[in-house]
Amino acid sequence: MKVVVKKSIWLVALGSLVLLAGCNSFKKKNLEPPTPLEKHFTPTVQVSKVWTARVGDGAGISGVRLRPTVADGVLYADSTDGKIAAFDAASGKKLWEKTTRSSKGWFGLGHAKGVDAAYAGGPAVAGDLLAVGTLDGHVYAMGAKDGSPRWEADLVSEVIAAPAISGDLVIVRTQDGRVYGLDAATGKRRWVYDQGNVPSLSLRGNGVPLAANGVVFIGTDDGKLVALRQDNGEKLWEQKLANGEGRTDIERLDDADGAILLDGSTLYGAAYHGNLSAIDGPSGRPLWSHPFSTYTALAVGGNSVYGVDDQGVAWAFDRSGGADMWKNDKLKYRWLTGPAVQGNYVVVGDAYGYVHWLQAGDGALAARVRLSKKAIQAQPLVVGDTVYVEDVKGHIGAYRLAAH
Repeated sequence: MKVVVKKSIWLVALGSLVLLAGCNSFKKKNLEPPTPLEKHFTPTVQVSKVWTARVGDGAGISGVRLRPTVADGVLYADSTDGKIAAFDAASGKKLWEKTTRSSKGWFGLGHAKGVDAAYAGGPAVAGDLLAVGTLDGHVYAMGAKDGSPRWEADLVSEVIAAPAISGDLVIVRTQDGRVYGLDAATGKRRWVYDQGNVPSLSLRGNGVPLAANGVVFIGTDDGKLVALRQDNGEKLWEQKLANGEGRTDIERLDDADGAILLDGSTLYGAAYHGNLSAIDGPSGRPLWSHPFSTYTALAVGGNSVYGVDDQGVAWAFDRSGGADMWKNDKLKYRWLTGPAVQGNYVVVGDAYGYVHWLQAGDGALAARVRLSKKAIQAQPLVVGDTVYVEDVKGHIGAYRLAAH
């Protein structure tokens, strides 16, 4: 339990930078002011707002990165005040909304039992099964068509990453370093993988488990990429994404908090104070590695791997060898989200509610819109020709780019 409390304290550090940004509080010492946006910016691509909506109060002050998901033309989103909703992904029309009551309350945040469940992991959907985790260590399963309850699992520690649903398993990771394989029909625990030595100080975040070809891949709080057998949770191999070197606990932070990407048989992962690495999925053999410190997710498009470093600089790397292709520092210290690829553009959100599009070929700024005046922390979600963006107050925007 001590580890979970310490991990929560990281809100005061890196996580709070984003929250402070939304409050215009960069006048404080040791906080770099955000790079001002160009006043006379001329967009080179037209962005159209398709719809906007809202789900509850969003992530609030929890520090979690709530990201919606889309399945079969429906967008699902949740909030830390117990709301979960489904929207028509094309029109934004709300299809249903449910409020779930918790039996335990939040860890360390002073909430009494019986309050609204603090959804924190973002929903996962496969077929008619929806699964979502909470800050009080629960996983709820419900029907995707109407939100009707299916089962509930108690995992004790916070679930702040979306589960993964693969076959007959719901795969969940918790803040205490464990990964669970739960029966998708009943929620019964089938296996548990324990990371073991979880650092006493860690960034506020976890990457979503990646399940593919009978294997589950995760990035750990001590900077490793780990492969597990999906059927029993046995560890197959691990590779370091960071070395955890430094004189202080802060310098030794080396979390791999972004989602692991799989392209063909190649995995891409990165870590804070670590490297961007390409790894052969079946064997775990390193293919290449490039120094790159990030606490957000990566994206792959064309011949490039895109990322945002820990200073808010956007980068593109050659996916075959890791060489730098371009970087853009015009959004530095705006505490960008992880990137997403929308056609020929890379899209990111920032701590002031702006959404930015960069040209995928050279990184030049191409367009921007403002969703709200609240921070955007979660990686944008691109489905088809539409990108979906959510801020910390639960505002969701859907945007398309004009055809050339």
